[in-house]
Amino acid sequence: MAAQKDVYLVIGGSGFVGRHIVERLLARGDVVSVFDVVQRHHDVPFYLGNITDEQQVLNALRKSGTTCIFHTASPVHGKKDPSIYYKVNVDGTRTVINAAIAAGVRKLVYTSSAGVVFDGYDVVNLDERAPYPEKPFDAYNDSKAKGEALVLESNGKDGLLTVALRPASIFGPGDRQMMPSLYQAYQRGQTYIQIGDNTNLFDYTYVGNLAHAHLLAADKLVPTPPSNTDKSKLDDLHRALSPVSVTTGYHRVPTCNARPLGPYVSPPPNASVIEAAFTAPHDSHAPKHPIVRSRFDQFSDDALSLAPTSPLRVAGEVFFITNGEPVYFWDFMRLVWLALDPPTEEGKKRAAREPWVMPRSLAMGLGLLSECWAAIIGKEALFTRYRVSYTCARRYHNIEKARRVLGYEPEVGLQEGVKQMVEWFKAENGLS
Repeated sequence: MAAQKDVYLVIGGSGFVGRHIVERLLARGDVVSVFDVVQRHHDVPFYLGNITDEQQVLNALRKSGTTCIFHTASPVHGKKDPSIYYKVNVDGTRTVINAAIAAGVRKLVYTSSAGVVFDGYDVVNLDERAPYPEKPFDAYNDSKAKGEALVLESNGKDGLLTVALRPASIFGPGDRQMMPSLYQAYQRGQTYIQIGDNTNLFDYTYVGNLAHAHLLAADKLVPTPPSNTDKSKLDDLHRALSPVSVTTGYHRVPTCNARPLGPYVSPPPNASVIEAAFTAPHDSHAPKHPIVRSRFDQFSDDALSLAPTSPLRVAGEVFFITNGEPVYFWDFMRLVWLALDPPTEEGKKRAAREPWVMPRSLAMGLGLLSECWAAIIGKEALFTRYRVSYTCARRYHNIEKARRVLGYEPEVGLQEGVKQMVEWFKAENGLS
């Protein structure tokens, strides 16, 4: 008998990430509603409400017949009053969980943040085993971590299955936070200013790829998790995944068994097999050559035997979601600024100026002075130590777990994603 299709409610469905999830669900013919504090679209049933009000959430769940919740609602980063983060991301998330259990909802997919493990220092190829930092970097990330913990703790409670996704630096069409600030710097002619030496690799996540990951997580959120002793899955763990090449493109390396034939006097006896192997379509999902895992690897035999729960399951787990293509921080900024430059007037391109580099140590000192002066005059500091630390830190994450367990592969690369974001921004603001 075919499995019953889910009915979806996207909490925060009028927002950046939530809207992309709604569009994905509609595209595949699913039944979806939105719960939010504001209605920006009119193509799906809408429920006006606040997630801190359990009765409002419960009413929406019951009226819509929801079986799966996508919880994407969160205040944007940079609010003056940090209490709003705890009210929405912690108290609101607790309310959503309670309402979901009361309504008999089967699934809850929570949009967390890669920042929940960031403490201001470098994050290098970090995987999901990393604990929350003892000293949170800021109120936003602390509240997201606390909300995430509530979601994971509720897994299995009265039949509710939960999962949390941790995206890093989301961008794309509909972005009303990163893109406006980059455009502001472009308009002011500040594209040549660089803080730090630009040797810090940084993760970004195209919003469409993140929406894709949400649907994968929901579809795989099932009561019976795979076992660590599943031989076929364990065998796959010792085969390497292909590099993510959605931006750079895939370039096959010629071998003796798969190569272009080139000019020859007499073709080899297996010429057609050699050529066919080289021109065969590339499947990035298929594990490739054998690999030997170190004991520190999250999918090594030792790590699997010591894991409190199976990292091969979805329910009760967290997953980093990125484009899998870390780039130098300022290179991404310049990619956006170059896309903003007019197609003509080559000599007048603002983004092509030689960068002026401010050392990190100097920037931290100026950030401190800026914060002190802002406190004296009673205004918000625009140049802060937080922004300097964020700009100069290495921050990229290991997405192998998402690729192996969810089957996640980025669909849109950085270059194409930036192009789509800038085109949307120009159309939205009437720019040529």
